[in-house]
Amino acid sequence: MEDTRLILAGAALNQTPLDWEANLLNIKNAIDEATSHNVHILLLPELCITGYGCEDLFLSPWLADKVFEKLLEVKEWCDGLTVCLGVHIIHKRDVYNTACVIKNRQIVGFTAKQFLARDGVHYEPRWFTPWPANQVEEFEMLGQRYPIGDIIYQEQGVKFAFEICEDAWRPDRPAERHMPKGVQLILNPSASHFALSKTDLRHRLVVEASKKYQCAYLYANLLGNEAGRMIYDGEVLIAQNGKLIRRNELLCFKDVDLEFAEVCFGQDPEIAETIEYLPPIDEIKEVIAALSLGLFDYMRKSYSRGFVLSLSGGADSSLCAVAVAEMVRRGIESLGVTLFVAKTRMFGIPELSHFDSILEEQARKELVGHLLTCAYQGTVNSSDDTYISAKELAASIGAKFHSWTIDDEVAGYSSKIENAIERPLTWEQDDITLQNIQARVRAPAIWMLANINNALLMATSNRSEAAVGYATMDGDTAGSISPIAGIDKAFLRQVLIWMQTELGYEGLQYVNKLQPTAELRPAEEAQTDEKDLMPYEILNQIERLAFYERVSPQQVLDKLVADGIAPETAQEYIQKFYRLWTRNQWKRERYAPAFHLDDYNLDPRSWLRFPILSGGYRDELQQLKS
Repeated sequence: MEDTRLILAGAALNQTPLDWEANLLNIKNAIDEATSHNVHILLLPELCITGYGCEDLFLSPWLADKVFEKLLEVKEWCDGLTVCLGVHIIHKRDVYNTACVIKNRQIVGFTAKQFLARDGVHYEPRWFTPWPANQVEEFEMLGQRYPIGDIIYQEQGVKFAFEICEDAWRPDRPAERHMPKGVQLILNPSASHFALSKTDLRHRLVVEASKKYQCAYLYANLLGNEAGRMIYDGEVLIAQNGKLIRRNELLCFKDVDLEFAEVCFGQDPEIAETIEYLPPIDEIKEVIAALSLGLFDYMRKSYSRGFVLSLSGGADSSLCAVAVAEMVRRGIESLGVTLFVAKTRMFGIPELSHFDSILEEQARKELVGHLLTCAYQGTVNSSDDTYISAKELAASIGAKFHSWTIDDEVAGYSSKIENAIERPLTWEQDDITLQNIQARVRAPAIWMLANINNALLMATSNRSEAAVGYATMDGDTAGSISPIAGIDKAFLRQVLIWMQTELGYEGLQYVNKLQPTAELRPAEEAQTDEKDLMPYEILNQIERLAFYERVSPQQVLDKLVADGIAPETAQEYIQKFYRLWTRNQWKRERYAPAFHLDDYNLDPRSWLRFPILSGGYRDELQQLKS
């Protein structure tokens, strides 16, 4: 058999649900770029015409009709190459997630996804029907008939077939059936969300499959914050016979990121060029990159004009502030100043010319000043340390900074209630009330700034606080977006130290010396988060055991004791955690939209559902034995 050489390309696309104009422009640009490189087969991501995140709209027949109209537009751009892209199809009243193959402006067929993602953040069985293996049917659309199902295709004598995202993650994956049929190339269009270290799993999935099945494997993922919560890393992989040929830079700010390579097919294919993949992954670098891109896409796709932040000087709000600065730095590094400024959709031609004419470092700082407005809202319980931390951090990154006190507002509300209940409020009797009113009266003024600026208000709660409800609803949880609600406090503090030492954000030196505290009780009480709760490392361990590993309270206790924690202390922490967890589900239901950054999160709208009302683990906690 003579060798056949094909130029294969995969393109990551930054799509948005129902944004037909932008989505089709990205698709066209990818096709044009592939054509310029004489590509034979171009792979685009899963459901890339509509966007993956359309949710229940996939059940609307009108959407499938409109998508097919757009597909016919795309078809006309595919001259001289084969393009494979994700669309959904309604066939016999069921909805299927498919990969459409277009060759030389002709639709060849639709491969339907066989395994649907149904765990964690995924709810695909709500919308789609799985396709049975080895079955091919036809459906009619606009007077034409098309094959749909488990199809084998050919390109210049090379047989190719599909695994669509989740298909590849199952033990009985379609590749097991493709190889006996002589398939030499597997294409995988994906919408595989970002999670820490997930790229390592994905790399092994692709490269090891190419080795096991002695084939070439082409993978293309979505890119960016598509629909609000999920972030996609835009990974493109080309592998053959266990060797990695191409891999792109993840989490870039481009709309289209294309990689291509010439691949040899034959009895003993020549693999002329390979690249080395070197784990382990630096999860701090990963989370910063994902947070930066997630914020940028959320801002521009919501047509917001930057961010507003109540900057307390503590760890949570400091990370939110530096995340915006890092968004600007990474965006400029990825796109250049001019294109980054243009993509914000905030500036006119005079401003574009200005930013283009100044040094990059000056442009970065000025852009942060345009995109981030902060306010320190102090009380009699606030310290000089947190004020200095907030002020110096804002100055170091170039953010606008305001400072005011809220004692008059707190006193006004307190006096009204004292008159109503005919007694004074005291810390001994009204601790939670007096703490919460301080957090809540900070909300109206900071919302005013957000409204004035037409900006997104950043809520600052982290995942550890969400687990136990250590947050004030309509106070520090107020906001349009909650960017760090998927990050636990212990990891968050590591990120801040790394950003100071490795990225040069010297304004973080103040917060990195402080013990986390809400500063809501009188200063003489020396309030700290961990004094109110428990050590964050232990809180995070209990949370992960309970809801990621899904073990019982008794098994959590056994694990903590095995790790060297005194039985009485471990039992006290577990009792407190589960009591606070069950009481505070209503808060987790009300958090502003949060990014999914870890391999799990506590957001009931994307990962973990829990009843608002429950028995609160009473029996399980009463029966704990150490």
